[in-house]
Amino acid sequence: MGIILAILIFGFIVFFHELGHFLLAKANGIEVTEFALGMGPILFSKERKGTVYALKLLPIGGSCTMGEDEEATDSPSNFNNKSVPARISVIVAGAVFNFILAFILSVILTGMVGYDEPVLSEVQENSVAAEAGLKAGDKILKFNNKRIYLFRELSFYTQLNRDQEITLTYVRDGDRHTTESFIPKYSEETKSYRVGVASSGYQKANLLKAVQYGYYEVRLMINSTFESLKMLLTGQVGINDLSGPVGIADMVDSTYKESVDYGAKVVISQLLSMAILISANLGVMNLLPLPALDGGRLIFLIIEGIRRKRIPPEKEGMVHMVGIMLLMLLMVVVMFNDIRKVFF
Repeated sequence: MGIILAILIFGFIVFFHELGHFLLAKANGIEVTEFALGMGPILFSKERKGTVYALKLLPIGGSCTMGEDEEATDSPSNFNNKSVPARISVIVAGAVFNFILAFILSVILTGMVGYDEPVLSEVQENSVAAEAGLKAGDKILKFNNKRIYLFRELSFYTQLNRDQEITLTYVRDGDRHTTESFIPKYSEETKSYRVGVASSGYQKANLLKAVQYGYYEVRLMINSTFESLKMLLTGQVGINDLSGPVGIADMVDSTYKESVDYGAKVVISQLLSMAILISANLGVMNLLPLPALDGGRLIFLIIEGIRRKRIPPEKEGMVHMVGIMLLMLLMVVVMFNDIRKVFF
């Protein structure tokens, strides 16, 4: 059941990404030859106003095929004949829709389970937090000058700065204070770095709070993606730590199995949390300035807008082809690692 849910979640997120491209293409009068739900053989299709709407066999995403044929450049609805801003809007729409989806799901999740303000319910004796002067009831405002809004952000940034000095800005009785710099300690019990504080728990959210903290949830997911990329580039994590579709499916399956005994609400909240992370992650990754990704195409459009002249299509196509080959190679390596970690 968990694997089926993983396929459906990932497929819907990819479909929503393609929906962004589709809607902005239509809004800009760009020809869309096919818009499909699913991949593989067509089960059902219908043509309307020049666009084939198709339902395909495999529920793993979707596709939006636009008119970009270089031999049909006389057509006013051809993608390449539209203005640079119009084309940019179509390219970035996929990632923007991923962020919108992540936000909608975050609002729903926050409405279900509430929100966790960074308010301390307990400071353990002899912990680094106690030595730094923190007390129960303190509300953390900043972590090394980085504004935080969720208790989980405190835990997240603690793990990222495990071997470095950190400083916390907090509020106590209406007054701001700053701790002395301290270094988190490694806990053999939890196999993680800790500062010795506990959360005051989740608070029930009304609609306004759900929207507010839903935004903070997406912000955290996007920041975690950027921090993960930073760790990859600096060598703090290796390629073996990356996960692809197989690894994601295994994570969703494990999450489902671990939460199913606690009832439907827990299962739904856990799956929503996974979907928010995946959607935000997909949005960020697609905007990276790499060939074959939306971000790579965006770079070519920005260059075209600056020089007021399009880069020769054959040269752009060559760059994207090399990017696709490298991306496919990376996907093979990641998939191999996923299979090795799951089955061996």
